[in-house]
Amino acid sequence: MAIPLVDLKAQYATIKPELDAAVARIFENTSFIGGQEVTGFEERMATYCGSEYALGVSSGTDALQMAMLACDVGPGDEVITTAFTFIATAAAIAHVGATPVVVDIDEATYNIDPGAIEAAITPRTKAVIPVHLYGQPARMGEINAIAKRHGLRVIEDACQAVGADYKGARAGSLADVGCFSFYPSKNLGGAGDGGLVTTSDKELYERIALLRDHGRTSHYGHSVVGYTHRLDALQAAVLSVKLEHLDAWNTARRYWAGAYTAALADTDCITPVEAEGCRCVYHVYAVRVPGDRDAIVAALRERGIGAGVHYPLPVHMQDAFAYLGKGEGTCPVAEACAKQVLSLPIYPELTAAQVTEVVSAVRENLA
Repeated sequence: MAIPLVDLKAQYATIKPELDAAVARIFENTSFIGGQEVTGFEERMATYCGSEYALGVSSGTDALQMAMLACDVGPGDEVITTAFTFIATAAAIAHVGATPVVVDIDEATYNIDPGAIEAAITPRTKAVIPVHLYGQPARMGEINAIAKRHGLRVIEDACQAVGADYKGARAGSLADVGCFSFYPSKNLGGAGDGGLVTTSDKELYERIALLRDHGRTSHYGHSVVGYTHRLDALQAAVLSVKLEHLDAWNTARRYWAGAYTAALADTDCITPVEAEGCRCVYHVYAVRVPGDRDAIVAALRERGIGAGVHYPLPVHMQDAFAYLGKGEGTCPVAEACAKQVLSLPIYPELTAAQVTEVVSAVRENLA
């Protein structure tokens, strides 16, 4: 049977009447930019994340960029982040003119190693961006303590972790600023690009509100040079519908992740570990496999199973960041994990039969 890595058609089928009505409402109102659809969604997201404020923006990458600009990160500054993430995290740092300083990860969770953060701090360090990879929060207690000692800003890259918890608090409320992506395949995905910034700092909120909309203080008055990084009303309407289902969807993801973990417990796969105090929402269900990972991926795809790799090349080994001068051996744990990680299909609408098929295929190709 064909089992995609992500099945957006299956999701659409479960909420089609709600989504169709929301989209029709936008076209009937012809209010496509801003308005109550956006502000209402922002209010609901602020409440959901446990932050004072939420601001819709045009993508997760733009959320990170806006957050750094609001925190006065720019040329000459260094920002510490993880080597094991999608390139957008480091790209956003480069976009504001700062230098990404990538450090190694904790092998059990694949999240940034707090000890590596402290070792990388220099007089030029301005901020730290931990990534809640695969939907599991990083060790924010330790990270925030390190940042406080050194006077650094902390910006959560929570793009994969909407709805995740750390010690009873939601992702997006765990640092100075939280950043989310609503790329369609995310746990809370739009009908295109979109993002969100959360904060409980009024000054940061006001700066980001200016920056995302041309620095606008009135219709034709502009106090700073800003950007066109707004979330549009169509995306806000779609996301508002989906937000009502998010907790149930995340619960289903956790269920299927547990089914995979139990079924693969007696194999050579290294299955995900949920850190103490964390509630992972499994945006990605990644195992580590021995031997030729790429051959296993190819075999699964040949069988119709949408296996993936998140991520095959650490940030410091990307051609785009060759100028950093950090070659192989810089982050050995991240480099080793990148050679072994294998993502299995994970979405709320999975069935027991599909999970059985995926597990069977993995077992056969491990032999």
